[in-house]
Amino acid sequence: MQQHYGVGDVEKLLRLPRRTLRALVAAGFVTPERGPRNAWRFSFQDLILLRTAQALVEANVPPRRITQSLKALRKRLPEAMPLSGLRIRAVGNRVVVSERDGRWQADSGQYLLAFEGDPAQGALGVIAPKPADSIAKQDWFEQAVALESTDAEAARAAYERALAAEPARADARLNLGRLLHDAGELEQAERVYREAVRLGSRDPLLHFNLGVLLEDLQRKTEAMEAYAAALREDPELADGHYNLALLYEECGRAQDAIRHMARYRKLTRR
Repeated sequence: MQQHYGVGDVEKLLRLPRRTLRALVAAGFVTPERGPRNAWRFSFQDLILLRTAQALVEANVPPRRITQSLKALRKRLPEAMPLSGLRIRAVGNRVVVSERDGRWQADSGQYLLAFEGDPAQGALGVIAPKPADSIAKQDWFEQAVALESTDAEAARAAYERALAAEPARADARLNLGRLLHDAGELEQAERVYREAVRLGSRDPLLHFNLGVLLEDLQRKTEAMEAYAAALREDPELADGHYNLALLYEECGRAQDAIRHMARYRKLTRR
């Protein structure tokens, strides 16, 4: 089963601001699926393409060339692979993919010599292979992210190690809570989210995920409070407006439901 990622996952994994993410989707560089509550669901390939699109935009590559490169790149990407296993960047007007076995051009698939830099500027270096045990030296959070698509239990353990080293790390709590929720361990997931709130996290996605969890626990009043907290931190969180509108409608607050649904529609038309 192919792993899917929510908006919050994309923000954390790619360090991609939400406005930039919306702009890249609106430009047609990726077309995410829609999941529960109409939320975007990105595939592994989408994440790679988003990272590439952002880099090419920053490198001032023309939009048409970006689109052509991304279409060719999508055909050559595997369905699942740790994000740390690939590096993609613009080299002149080409898209170059670096992985453990070498480097290749996205549009042609042609393999390139394992050198980096610009010889004309005196910058040239061989890419050294990583030692087999290099993953053991990575940050626990990085390991957890890489493990999510292949071993959820190991990913959870790695997030717990990350939190043992850095208890206030909100991104680790966000991802760990999501994995626990997906595994049906709702009470434990709630404890993870609540602890992040207690430690001062203002991450809107954390409050949003807590709201979804509370809905699943049939604690709708608390869910509305969590969605409202998410929207205080990010008033443009479209899915927060959508979920809150549905809850308001259920409890008979028609005007509030209409207001939030109108806001949701305005945000998703951008």
